[in-house]
Amino acid sequence: MRVRDSMSDETMILLSFLLFMFFFAGVGLASMRVKEDTTDDYLVAGRGMHPGLAALSAVSTWNSGYMFIGFIGFIYLQGYSAIWIALVSTIGQLVAWMWLYKYIQKEGEERGIRSLTSLVSNTTGSPEAKVAAVLSVIFLSIYAAAQLTAGGVALETMLNWAPTVGILIGFVLVVAYCYAGGIRASIWTDAAQSSVMIVGSTILCLVAVKSSGGLSGLHNELAAIDSSMVNLFPSGLKFGASLWIAAFFFGGLGVAGQPQVVSRVMTLKDDAARKQAMVWFFVWQTPFIILMFIIGLACRVLLPELGADGAQTGLPMLAMEQLNPFLGGVILASIFAATMSTADSQVLACTAAITDDVRPEWSQDHKTTKMVTLAMAVFATIISLVGQQFPGFGDSVFKLVVLAVYGLGGIFVPMILVRMSGYEPDTQHSIMMMIAAMTSVVVWTLLGYGDADGIFPSIPGVGAAFATHFLLCWLRDDSPSNAFGRYSLPGKQTVTIGVAVLVAIVAVTEVSYVSFAPESNQSGAGTGGEYTMNYTIEEWEKTETLFIGNDQTAQFSFTYDEMFTATLGIQFFIAYGESNEQTGPLNQCDDVTVEADFSQTAGPHDEVDDEAKSTSNCDSSEQMMGSITTDSTLSEYGTSLGTFTLNGTMSELNADSDRMSDITRMAGVYGAGVTVATNDGNPLVDNDSGESVTITWRGLMLVPGEIVPA
Repeated sequence: MRVRDSMSDETMILLSFLLFMFFFAGVGLASMRVKEDTTDDYLVAGRGMHPGLAALSAVSTWNSGYMFIGFIGFIYLQGYSAIWIALVSTIGQLVAWMWLYKYIQKEGEERGIRSLTSLVSNTTGSPEAKVAAVLSVIFLSIYAAAQLTAGGVALETMLNWAPTVGILIGFVLVVAYCYAGGIRASIWTDAAQSSVMIVGSTILCLVAVKSSGGLSGLHNELAAIDSSMVNLFPSGLKFGASLWIAAFFFGGLGVAGQPQVVSRVMTLKDDAARKQAMVWFFVWQTPFIILMFIIGLACRVLLPELGADGAQTGLPMLAMEQLNPFLGGVILASIFAATMSTADSQVLACTAAITDDVRPEWSQDHKTTKMVTLAMAVFATIISLVGQQFPGFGDSVFKLVVLAVYGLGGIFVPMILVRMSGYEPDTQHSIMMMIAAMTSVVVWTLLGYGDADGIFPSIPGVGAAFATHFLLCWLRDDSPSNAFGRYSLPGKQTVTIGVAVLVAIVAVTEVSYVSFAPESNQSGAGTGGEYTMNYTIEEWEKTETLFIGNDQTAQFSFTYDEMFTATLGIQFFIAYGESNEQTGPLNQCDDVTVEADFSQTAGPHDEVDDEAKSTSNCDSSEQMMGSITTDSTLSEYGTSLGTFTLNGTMSELNADSDRMSDITRMAGVYGAGVTVATNDGNPLVDNDSGESVTITWRGLMLVPGEIVPA
């Protein structure tokens, strides 16, 4: 895998990145020429936004870091079966645009509503609206944090910057976007970003497909890697295929519960504008999804060494691998700008929820509104930074987005559907529905049932909300004619037909799944022994020499941050010689005490020999003073120098490569404190003032190679 050929490539990527970022910033600043300095313009653009611009902004806002980072990683791991989330969620989005958004746009225009949270009640600032606002702020902050994390991942992958740097840069840009022109600036920049990202994605897709041998070659390579990659069903689904697929539909329908997208609908003048925006949205969204799907598959073929841990870096890595540095910078700018623009939309949605419903008295105070925006940006940034300390979830863009999207969808979509039908639940009823949805989503996620082999939490969230609604209606009014309060029960014939159709659909889906889905143990079938991978065990050494005065302590340290390597073990040695003392029976050599410090070492390791040691050896021969080894998972690859070969399936070798390429393994700061203690010798000849001490760190590092056909 090529990380980068030269520093000039990195410089060109950075320059291209900065060029397009300045272009996007210029578009946002241009929006200030037509803005009005009012809260209404700040949050809903005066309800006069062009449908095309609103739709392009909705595409960019909805996809953002999730599509570039999270969705690519999902496709990388799932293969063809990921088509279900793309296809079925799109159907759900279409339903939302056709019916739910119609209701939202009408209510927003007639009632002057600027936030989704105000739709859960007839009165802005009601208790249920306040609860909805608080819940939306929680999930939106997680969502915004995912965008900041995605930007950090992109910058780390393509420019080798620390993720925290990307997150903090994102925070600055989010605040700048929001302060510059509110939602109008966000929409304008979104539209520009949508144009750039679809052009860049098209170029990347065409190049990647060509490198994969065309679409047929791409299919054949995927089948060679793992036969399950070309199956429309994944293996080992915990709850069957029907609920697995249905969850994606409710996830797509949940776009109506995303305040940052709904805010775009609220900027439209009337229903005619909504219809135009809907056409624009799907004309732009559909090819973009297709491009991302193909790119995700190409990442698996062209970058097999990424493995599960590196899957979400697939698109930026592919851009570096396949495109020239300038176009790579365009891709990086598209990713980063789209994530930041989505984050600022979510921050603005949080602002609208707080100023409209939590503290309505702030709604017309423009300066206070902007201060709330700043506070929300800080909150999202903190979540993103803290998430870096929880690898596997807190730093996973896909998992964070799934939690936020389905949490928001579970809270708002059932409430909207209930109110659309004409039922107006009271405060207690509404709050219990929302709390049930939130609790179900969180618990389901924490139990691990929302992973790719389970059911995404849209069904638990929506199901819990509706179950709560019908239960409360039944408890309040159980008359035969109005068994669920507002609703009349359908006739037996209607129920029978509905159940029969549902059972038939489920039966066909499950039979198809049982018939065509691969067995769980078939991963990599037919590829045994067809691939080989060389790896090398090399020695590295770091040496430093300091003069240490008598009875003084000096600190030795160095930082080990080698990329795409794993360290098998580290040993450290000291050497010193008497500088001014005379050796002999009347003289004593100074004591040198060494104490190692591995407290800042990352990754699993074992401090085999870390006790403080002392020596008074007068010669300059090296003395081994301590050692540290990796955990046992790498011990099987040996500890001797040289080049070695592994054979096996692509899946097996990818697993080996994953273990070898753990970039966090034993990286960090290695330190040691060295003290020279004076020993009294012959006073006539002993004029020693200290010692010249050399400390040497030696380690074995394991460097994985390319996986190639045997």
